[in-house]
Amino acid sequence: MMREIKFVCRKLDCGNPVSESRGPLIEDGRGGVRLLSCSGDESSIRQCDIIGPGFCDGKYYHHVTCSESVRLVDGAGLCSGRVEVKSNQSWASVCEADFDRQDAEVVCRDVGCGAPAALQGGLYREGEGQTWDKEFQCKGKESLLLDCDTSDRENNTCLPGNAVGLTCSEPDDVRLVGGGSRCAGGVEWYDQGEWRTVGADDWDQRDVAAVVCRQLGCGSTVSVLPGHTTRGFLVSCSGSESSLRECSKSYDLLPGLTVICSDLLVQPDIFLTDPMGGVSRSHQGPEMFRGYNFTITCSTQPQYPGGSFLLMFTGSNRTQTQPAVNHSAAFLFPAADDSHQGNYSCVYDNYVFSHNFSSESELLSLTITGN
Repeated sequence: MMREIKFVCRKLDCGNPVSESRGPLIEDGRGGVRLLSCSGDESSIRQCDIIGPGFCDGKYYHHVTCSESVRLVDGAGLCSGRVEVKSNQSWASVCEADFDRQDAEVVCRDVGCGAPAALQGGLYREGEGQTWDKEFQCKGKESLLLDCDTSDRENNTCLPGNAVGLTCSEPDDVRLVGGGSRCAGGVEWYDQGEWRTVGADDWDQRDVAAVVCRQLGCGSTVSVLPGHTTRGFLVSCSGSESSLRECSKSYDLLPGLTVICSDLLVQPDIFLTDPMGGVSRSHQGPEMFRGYNFTITCSTQPQYPGGSFLLMFTGSNRTQTQPAVNHSAAFLFPAADDSHQGNYSCVYDNYVFSHNFSSESELLSLTITGN
């Protein structure tokens, strides 16, 4: 329904869709129509594919909330695009010089998205209309852009390519539960004050899973498993959406989905210790005196039992492997010499959910210095 909801908001000359939900039960005997689909190019909602008018006994209103005075246009999804504000019943682009991080925080909140991720002029093509003639002075905590103070612009010109583009993170309204990781588990969607199970038809499961993994920043889909039967959402996606709220949904009884994403394992930690006091610290990393012993330890959060650590060394093709004991492994070097200088990293491997997963730490750069 997201294409239809965007169409409704646009025809009302409102901004972006902020939320949509099932409204109250329609009184028996009330008339209504069922909106099936819009292409987005219609000049009137009457040109969309609708059924009715007719009686809506036992049905629910569809509730749509649009942003009132700001929108993001020409972006890849609902949470990115060129910033436009409503001025004298028309939409105006905002100049980059008149827009800062606090303004961006309010805009992202106003359009129902997460925190700002990117802010830059010319990210999205220039608007064809006017340029906003005020400067926002948001404090960053306001709920709506209309709540922010404004002042007259010092410079009334906005050079081409300076219309501000904004990318917000996706809303925090989807989660995976019960899988031991934020990137694995049963899919739930926050709706009308509660978390609800998400299900999909067999042919839609991989597409829904792809959108979930993308929205959570969890990489790609590894596997999709049917969950238990419970009342929740029936969701249908094309697979290209940036967030689940861009997909269509209905309230039906359907088996929930369990999704496993590729970025299942958290990034492991790597650190160096020496019992003899032969290491010093610099801004480029630890420096080890020749002849002293040292230990490189790999560790990870206790997500899943077992697994192993591979210690990688870029100075040569040497690698060492140890099983993970209490989610860590220690690699002992008895006497430091020049061959130990280089970059080290820990790779944690584990076999879970019938698949192999791995995650690599940041680099540890070690310098060997005088005796």
